[in-house]
Amino acid sequence: MCGLWMWALAPSLVQAGTLSSQQLEAAVIDAIQPVVEKHRIPGMALALTIEGEPYFFNLGETALEGGAPVTEHTLFEIGSVSKTFTATLAAYAQVKGALDFNAPVSTYLPALRGSAMDDVSVLNLATHTAGHFPLQLPAELRSEDELLGYFRNWQPQYTPGSKRTYANPGSGLLGVVAARSLNQPFARAMQDSVFRGLGLGHTFIEVPEENMAGYAEGHNRKHQPVRVTIGLLGEEAYGVRSSAADLTRYLAAQMELIKVAPEIQQALRITRQGYFRTDFYVQDMVWEQYALPLNKAHLLAGNSRAMIRDDHPVTAISPPLPLQRNVLINKTGSTGGFSTYVAFIPEKKFGFVLLANKYFPNDERVTMLHGILRAILPDVIAAPEAGAEDVSGVVPGVVTTHGQPAHGSSLTEKNTRG
Repeated sequence: MCGLWMWALAPSLVQAGTLSSQQLEAAVIDAIQPVVEKHRIPGMALALTIEGEPYFFNLGETALEGGAPVTEHTLFEIGSVSKTFTATLAAYAQVKGALDFNAPVSTYLPALRGSAMDDVSVLNLATHTAGHFPLQLPAELRSEDELLGYFRNWQPQYTPGSKRTYANPGSGLLGVVAARSLNQPFARAMQDSVFRGLGLGHTFIEVPEENMAGYAEGHNRKHQPVRVTIGLLGEEAYGVRSSAADLTRYLAAQMELIKVAPEIQQALRITRQGYFRTDFYVQDMVWEQYALPLNKAHLLAGNSRAMIRDDHPVTAISPPLPLQRNVLINKTGSTGGFSTYVAFIPEKKFGFVLLANKYFPNDERVTMLHGILRAILPDVIAAPEAGAEDVSGVVPGVVTTHGQPAHGSSLTEKNTRG
């Protein structure tokens, strides 16, 4: 570990319920130390919402060479957590009367009429149940015409709505359909309607020049600096950059702890209805919700490589499951040099945001969340518990702050946009 990093605790950090500042500090250290040491993570921003109050834990630097200290406002690539914003845009379009989730995809893309997209609904795109797209769009596609040709010629491998296959092409196409229905380019629609409606001031599809200094460098397994290359459908599927502070506000909006634009609030509620049951969780629009008390084995399996890589049978929920509060809702995201994990429990006013400028596997992110929950909200953890004992110690470089919410897969290194 780099010797110039040091642990500090802001004096404003107060007790969270029956948990003292020292116990919260210890819980965070125990959760992050094994991962930081194992993967030599240059920088990490961890945010917890406890009883509705945000706590920020900032570790390390934005780059291995010449980086600035990570803060809750540092920009990270959030990978496929971007898909939750894309789903929100689609739900917003439905609230505005521009989009019907039950309509075929070809309704909004006339070039696809007469293709298999006549039998794939917009909701199928939002729930990964279209009929088996590959995890990544074929690399040889270079233009919008080639992209439309790909979707015209695509044939499902199963009946839409019968299985779940995680795929960037389907989520990307959802973003295209949503933006077309609103008659706007995707990035503009997202910035003007979703990010602004949520009051997010440091969340971008296209990072402005004046914000580039606060954009962390990612790092690959060789510790070399990398940033994501945005290809076709990349903006829609994995292109968002955001900060711990903004994602904490996003989760606060999900839990209705803060007020946001009414049409956006309605859209958030739509994305969190339950549409399909898997073996491990209920599939919402992109979001995945787990029953409480939380079964760690289910949480690990639901976020596993197999769940990203393979087809999984699902059962449709009709009518959709209404908004649930006593559940854990989560989404992971990755690029070649970044790792993201967000989760929240509305009933407990609990939120979790993990941002790191190095890729590491989902199971270690899940274990980190589980360890923190076991320490601060043990009643949400199923017994008997599965998992190893925590290892106590000190993580050099973590800076903690506390404040009110702001107002206003193939998992190889070159293919981790999941």
